[in-house]
Amino acid sequence: MKYSDPSPETRTARVREVADSIQYGHTASAVSREDGPRFLRITDIQNGAVDWERVPSCDIPQEDIPKYRLFEGDLVFARTGATTGKSFLIRDCPDAVFASYLIRVRASKDVDPRYLAFFFQSPDYWRQIEQGKRGIGQPNVNGRTLGEIQLPLPPLDQQQCIVAEIEKQFTRLDAGVTSLKRVQTTLRRYRASVLKAACEGHLVPTEAELAQEENRSYETGEQLLQRILKERREKWSRKGKYKEPAAPDVGDLPELPDGWVWASAEQITTVITDGEHITPRRSDSGVLLLSARNILNGKLALEDVDYVPQSEYERIAKRLAIEPGDVLLSCSGTVGRSTVAPKELTFTLVRSVAVLKPLLGMGKYLSLTLRSPILQQQILRKKTQTAQANIFQGKIKTLCVPLPPVAEQQRIVLEVERRLSVIEELEAVTSTELQRAIRLRESILRKAFAA
Repeated sequence: MKYSDPSPETRTARVREVADSIQYGHTASAVSREDGPRFLRITDIQNGAVDWERVPSCDIPQEDIPKYRLFEGDLVFARTGATTGKSFLIRDCPDAVFASYLIRVRASKDVDPRYLAFFFQSPDYWRQIEQGKRGIGQPNVNGRTLGEIQLPLPPLDQQQCIVAEIEKQFTRLDAGVTSLKRVQTTLRRYRASVLKAACEGHLVPTEAELAQEENRSYETGEQLLQRILKERREKWSRKGKYKEPAAPDVGDLPELPDGWVWASAEQITTVITDGEHITPRRSDSGVLLLSARNILNGKLALEDVDYVPQSEYERIAKRLAIEPGDVLLSCSGTVGRSTVAPKELTFTLVRSVAVLKPLLGMGKYLSLTLRSPILQQQILRKKTQTAQANIFQGKIKTLCVPLPPVAEQQRIVLEVERRLSVIEELEAVTSTELQRAIRLRESILRKAFAA
């Protein structure tokens, strides 16, 4: 990228020296009404834009409106909260004033507001903001701190050249980012379509079709279910008399392919429970203690984990020991993610993760089914929403699972894994390119405002 050669007249200036005013906004509560000026708040600025039709009004004396009115070219800054230091350039706006948690900077006539707006996105600006925040010891920025920010200030005509070059580069970059995000959306949809096809019998040839072509018999899903229920009865080792699990309620569910049958999650598992309810004693090392945040779709995230001492693990394992092939389902907070417990990893769980112990080694098939649209819709209907979302054991047991013959399950799992691995590779490439776009944006701004 080429900018005009720095002018010998370029100087270092402070924001307060290039601003006609640095001002805090109006203190009032937002009100929903059609009349009066719009009342711009921090929360109204999302992803670098404002939906003015959604911005509320406020109670403000008529004589105070001119003091707080926003005009094209004004810059507003978040002075507190998670977005502290972020700025927004006012372009087209209706009659509006700004709220007290914003600071308005109005540029002087020899400064292009767009030049300032780009500087306020630059790495040098953010470095100074962080220094200012540390200096006052609080996660906020006040007008004095903002006024002391330093920036390179060339003559107005060179400012405009720099703005034009940045806009040209950003236009190209934004087009690339838009394409990458479109790819991400397509991949998410494709993943959902793969799982949907898998659980509706459309991903691989069904066992019924193959048996007919090969003129042979096969074990149907119904026969498999009866075999599973028999094994379930024989393996019953819990307290109390054995009780047959309830059959699934399939009243509003779609028809399955030949040879398939609906089964409840309880029917095809020996145990459905959740992790430790008593807050476990943590330690700096020992046995992994996982929660819902560690359960991703098809894998475990082990970057942010807790530990419990061996003695605590042994206490918890008396009630629930996790075995390879068990299905893990996030059941609190972010509900509905699932994976299979891997081999050679010892861990225990808190109550935000449910454990389903499937029969006949069906863990992988059950896990991918739980991630399919048809099961996700059931989970959505059955979860409760209080302070956070939950799906409790009783509801998990009633989930309806499409059950094909064993050989078909195995083909489905292999084909889903093959396709999802391709999707994950493409997602990784896309994510890398998006991160590269962020670095390129920073590089453009760093070069544009180099001292």
